[in-house]
Amino acid sequence: MRELKNKLLIIVIFIICLSGSARADLAGKINGIIRQSSQKKVQFSIHIINADSRRTVYSHRSTSALIPASNMKIIITAAALKYLGSDYEYKTKIGLLNDTLIIIGSGDPLLGDEETDNNYSREKNWIFNDIAARLKQNGIKAIKDIIVDTTIFDDQRVHPNWPRDELNRWYACEVSGLNFNDNCVWITAKNNSGKVTIFVEPQTDYIKFTNKVKSVSKDSNTIGSYRNREPNKIIIFGECRKQAGPFDVAIERPAAFYAYLLAENLAKEGINAYGQIVEKAATDYNDINVLVEYVTPLTDCLARCNKDSLGLAAEALLKTIAAESRADRKNGSWDKGREIISQYLSGLDIDSREFHIDDASGLSQHNRLSANAITKVLLHIYKSDDWPIYKESLAVGGVDGTIDKYFKERKYKGKIFGKTGYISGAKSFSGICSTSEGDYIFSILANKTNGQTRKAINDIAQAIIDNAKKE
Repeated sequence: MRELKNKLLIIVIFIICLSGSARADLAGKINGIIRQSSQKKVQFSIHIINADSRRTVYSHRSTSALIPASNMKIIITAAALKYLGSDYEYKTKIGLLNDTLIIIGSGDPLLGDEETDNNYSREKNWIFNDIAARLKQNGIKAIKDIIVDTTIFDDQRVHPNWPRDELNRWYACEVSGLNFNDNCVWITAKNNSGKVTIFVEPQTDYIKFTNKVKSVSKDSNTIGSYRNREPNKIIIFGECRKQAGPFDVAIERPAAFYAYLLAENLAKEGINAYGQIVEKAATDYNDINVLVEYVTPLTDCLARCNKDSLGLAAEALLKTIAAESRADRKNGSWDKGREIISQYLSGLDIDSREFHIDDASGLSQHNRLSANAITKVLLHIYKSDDWPIYKESLAVGGVDGTIDKYFKERKYKGKIFGKTGYISGAKSFSGICSTSEGDYIFSILANKTNGQTRKAINDIAQAIIDNAKKE
């Protein structure tokens, strides 16, 4: 019996030694990557845990709060599942009140989103064609005013801490209770025999532009845009050899943009709008004859947010959480959303010094998260019934989303699920590595970054898989 006990003790000690050796190998590998990067003064916060045992297998300044960039979206999407529920749906309603067309926004960030429409095999302008068909079915040949109710969100459409010189970029678009086409237009410049013509899609008179693009016969196409002081008057500049674009330009007042496009498309179908477009709260809800309701499931928003890093989806989710917390389901705001998300993190026993919530997309330089905070959120959702839904929303290494071009080697492809992040001076990557030895949750945040930092981050993620069999 004593001999058997001694053998068992030796086996246990051997297993512990192997485990310790694996952690040492992983730590040595990651520490080497950090040392090489630290020579360039890059700051890291890293935390890696075994998802089943919850044991930390590596930690480097894991409680230090850094700028997380788009890894902020991990927190927002996890909170959305908690506060809204996996079966939540955005429902945009179109109806009639006498001769006035009423549009009641739900904050849906994917209405008219090209990626989403492609997923459902929807044709261009499908939503406008559908509304026109329903009006005709009801014998409507003309409408007076178009009222757009966006009161599910407040009217602060631009975050105060977003870079002012980037507000015409798609990732900094306005956030409204009624969003459409990612609140952007696509602009293309074409050079035809020395004359440069500008094309805008969707075609609309809502946008006015000044063409300052020069025709060139050599060099590459370099065009851009900036806003005029007048809303939705855009100056297009640069040089065009053959064709440049299309590229996204964010517009102002998205709800009015949608209503204007609708009026233009209805006119093409012989239904004229002879009144005004008014953005205000709809009254007499009980008297509105609802013609159609357009539905977007939360799961679509999670995927566009995490796989593709669509900032509008993240900001809309934050404001939706805020609106749904109110009895009247109105006036979802960044202030209320920040309050709820902070409570969510505190409820997971995350120290308040490890986070500061400013926006949802991670565009603001005022956000702060620690790697420990992110892994705690991921572990919490990993242990919940919502994990399959959440995992499906993450980008898959070598397969899709923002990491489709990384991790293409056979031993990594399809095994790393995560969310990347990037803004000036900050890069991040957090998620889960699935190995034959189990799942590992990781968070890698880097500040004061340089051109080699993304490779260093990816090398750390690969090291998790490389060392898993030794763990």
